[in-house]
Amino acid sequence: MKPKILVVDDEPDALEVLGFKLKEAGYLPIFAKDGARAITVARDERPALIVLDLMLPEVDGLEVCKILRRDLATSMIPIIMLTAKAAEMDRVIGLELGADDYVTKPFSPRELVLRIKKLLARVKASDEPVAQLRFDELEIDVPRHAVTISGQPLVLTATEFKLLELLARRRGRVQTRDRLLQDVWGYDNPIESRTVDTHMRRLREKLGETARFLETIRGVGYRFLAQD
Repeated sequence: MKPKILVVDDEPDALEVLGFKLKEAGYLPIFAKDGARAITVARDERPALIVLDLMLPEVDGLEVCKILRRDLATSMIPIIMLTAKAAEMDRVIGLELGADDYVTKPFSPRELVLRIKKLLARVKASDEPVAQLRFDELEIDVPRHAVTISGQPLVLTATEFKLLELLARRRGRVQTRDRLLQDVWGYDNPIESRTVDTHMRRLREKLGETARFLETIRGVGYRFLAQD
């Protein structure tokens, strides 16, 4: 089955061009012309990726991104933002809210398709089971549940290890607090909780300088910084 790509834009010409290019690249494009519709389609269709214009009627792209990241049903869907070239602050806020990448307008449809392919490949790779994860001096031995920094063992609780491993495997992708509560702690109905923040604080203290890999996304959750 072809991966579905949700394109959210209120410009018919943009939808037509991107739709053609996505079909040409082997994807199945689906469309939404406003923010409210985008949220509904994302929840119903569960696309492989969302291309999200920030300038939208009814509900703007930043609010759409925020809502999708806080919904367990859509929090893991990669998002590429489309922004005006001069709207640097919007790009910053969008990334803080959990967007995975951005492309500035005007843009090359070919470049955007390449960005989509790269991001989907990264998502697939980070979800595959691995025996070891290494980031500079930080090494995570998954089968042994062991972490070392420059060869020196680091003592972590089982929960701290699971939290670090999950973030590292999903590197580059924002994990909401609700998603972490579900995947690390097993809460079926996550509630507002300081559990994640408390464990993250302790984990960062133990990691020392290697805590630089753990990024806080204000008001949303956390991300392990990717290495390209």
